[in-house]
Amino acid sequence: MDNSFREKLISILNRCEVVREQLNNQIDFDPKAFATLSKEFSNLSGISKEITLLFAKEEELKATIDLSENSNDKEIKDMAYDEVLKIRQTIEEIEYKIKILLLPKDIDDDKNAILEVRAGTGGDEAGLFAAALFRMYELYSEFHGWTFEVLDFNESGIGAIKEASASISGKGVFSRLKFESGVHRVQRVPETEASGRIHTSAATVAVLPEAEEVDIQIDEKDLQIDTYRSSGAGGQHVNKTDSAVRITHIPTGTIVAVQDERSQHKNKAKAMKILRAKIYENEKIKQDLSRSTDRKNQVGSGDRSERIRTYNFPQGRVSDHRINLTLYKIDKIMDGTALDEIIDKLIEFDQAEKLKGENI
Repeated sequence: MDNSFREKLISILNRCEVVREQLNNQIDFDPKAFATLSKEFSNLSGISKEITLLFAKEEELKATIDLSENSNDKEIKDMAYDEVLKIRQTIEEIEYKIKILLLPKDIDDDKNAILEVRAGTGGDEAGLFAAALFRMYELYSEFHGWTFEVLDFNESGIGAIKEASASISGKGVFSRLKFESGVHRVQRVPETEASGRIHTSAATVAVLPEAEEVDIQIDEKDLQIDTYRSSGAGGQHVNKTDSAVRITHIPTGTIVAVQDERSQHKNKAKAMKILRAKIYENEKIKQDLSRSTDRKNQVGSGDRSERIRTYNFPQGRVSDHRINLTLYKIDKIMDGTALDEIIDKLIEFDQAEKLKGENI
């Protein structure tokens, strides 16, 4: 470990102790200041624990090296030498973990997310697959204890969807779902296929950080709001009331339509939530493009037209093309219980790529 890195770690430990004392010694209780300090302490405590462990292991290593070099007992020397190798391996692992914790955090990682799934090429089969993906993310949300609220669900009959969107809220939602954006391809035999021939179709997934009003200010005069009668496969209210809402953000040309609720007011609220997220995403894209940072340090481009994953039902496999990962557990992935095995690998890859570009 070089001296500059060690000094950086010591300064983190010192800052953590200062914040701890400030929290314990607040005489004039200021809720805002207390909340700020609590958040900082929460961010520092995890990495401080690892740094403390690292320094302890380094002291242990020195003592064990001394024993291996100076003991007169050969058996003890050999045991100490083996222990030195183990401690060095542990130190490397802790150092890597600390470097990961030191990486700049995506400012949107703690946000909730807006999920959009659209049927792509492949007719009815694409619509059925889009519905299956939407259900997969709903089950995955349940698996993590997140709240999954359907914002819009545009059915096309036979259990298929043209498009659907949902708001997903909970701890770490966007940080875990942000790499799901892109084209998801399916290979399977449709139920209507008499010859047993495998069809290929696709659906597009978009995951946007949910933007608050403080993130994006939208002026009412910039909005064109149209109401119309809902259309779709189900619901007694369909085509009976003008409850569906279409909002156009005139400056950007962004259009959002929601027809899920019977209430026009509720549909407008849901549409505004999606609109805010889309405008926020567009602003982020502009900022990313204007920065000189190499955007290749990402898992894929984040482009919705990029093919990221294939679900092959006859072979029972799911392949993520960005990290060359294939798992033969398609049923558990589709029911949400094994999706983390892909997401964890995507996060690990992203962190490793970022480390290459950081001077830590």
